[in-house]
Amino acid sequence: QVQLVESGGGLVQAGGSLRLSCAASGGTFSSYAMGWFRQAPRKEREFVSGISQSTHSTYYADSVKGRFTISRDNAKNAVYLQMNSLKPEDTAVYYCAAGRLVSQLRIGRMVDHWGQGTQVAVSS
Repeated sequence: QVQLVESGGGLVQAGGSLRLSCAASGGTFSSYAMGWFRQAPRKEREFVSGISQSTHSTYYADSVKGRFTISRDNAKNAVYLQMNSLKPEDTAVYYCAAGRLVSQLRIGRMVDHWGQGTQVAVSS
């Protein structure tokens, strides 16, 4: 059973940066496409970014393009989300997710494993 544990969330002022990490254990990390989702209060969970197993393909929601960067280190069983130029509307709980196909992951389908989430709060 794959376990995903996020870290790196916190409170930051608008314009600031945070780096989220997701550590995976209990499975073959390199066989999974990985993604980040977020859920703001009273809103649906939404896709933020995804990365294929080989790191050759990355995807971003339009709202974060140019500001967020996803990366992974298969040797460390970890995926990261570097978030720059943060805005108050980025405030949400951020979840790490693992699935077999990044094309499905990016539309929230075929997600095999979820992390417990980490809170990001951006003040204006």
